[in-house]
Amino acid sequence: MNNEQKTPYISLRDVCFSYDTESGEKNEVLKNVSLDIYKGEFIAVLGRNGSGKSTLAKLLNMILVPDSGTITIGGHDITSPDMTEDDVYEVRRHIGMVFQNPDNQLVATVVEEDIAFGCENLGVEPSEIRRRVDEALETVNMTAFARHSPHQLSGGQKQRVAIAGIIAMLPDTIIFDESTAMLDPQGRDEVMQTIARLNRDMGITVMHITHNMNEAIMADRVIVIADCGVYLDGTPREVFSSVERLQSVGLDVPQVTDLIYRLKKNGVKGLDDALDPDEAAAQLLPLLAKTIPVKDAALGARKIPVS
Repeated sequence: MNNEQKTPYISLRDVCFSYDTESGEKNEVLKNVSLDIYKGEFIAVLGRNGSGKSTLAKLLNMILVPDSGTITIGGHDITSPDMTEDDVYEVRRHIGMVFQNPDNQLVATVVEEDIAFGCENLGVEPSEIRRRVDEALETVNMTAFARHSPHQLSGGQKQRVAIAGIIAMLPDTIIFDESTAMLDPQGRDEVMQTIARLNRDMGITVMHITHNMNEAIMADRVIVIADCGVYLDGTPREVFSSVERLQSVGLDVPQVTDLIYRLKKNGVKGLDDALDPDEAAAQLLPLLAKTIPVKDAALGARKIPVS
């Protein structure tokens, strides 16, 4: 995607936001943040707890209002004092949000009724609601559970129902606010496959806020929030190659990236950065018949024979 030739769908300029503390002081979370997001992007947002990731998401969904700066979505300045209630309603219709705990988004006792809830609030015609619910169920592979109770589903299935409820409202963009954090590995994989499919097959712009580095490498672009602003912004390969910079703000890198980094740091030649096990294996297999020198402060300098 050549972003230089495109108009940003979401644009932030010099956005600041602070929370009030019990002592009456301001806790500054975001300071002079400028950022452009383009239609069709799959963006992962990383940062430590309290860095401002979720605050950024809530500003885009108009749950929060910035202290200063401007936010433009689809050509509409949502920070303008001229915004009417109808304007706010319209913007929120285009920016869906899926939260960490799916139970907080489930409101009905039957899956298909839960998915229809948002459409009903939008005043969509019943026949159109039926069509949208059926399509949303198929998109998240939950058609077989249409008449089930949401509260009897697994965590991953519940989250997919929550996602279906957002899909049915036909948003341009969906923000996933640590939506996989409470799931087991299988549930996490189910949700990530759904997120990737929404972006790839439906062209929905995705902002995925996560602490999981292996999820982040699935994105087209990674944004790291630290020190009240955008600390790093680039492709997964560009961002995760900055191992020491990420570690300096309390973040990790994918395990295989860390492995290659440590090997290179300890003198192993001819290795390039790797993001997934296949990339790492392709580089390490030729070394398996050799002796790899290892220098580690805890082990002392020695050689590990690899057969």
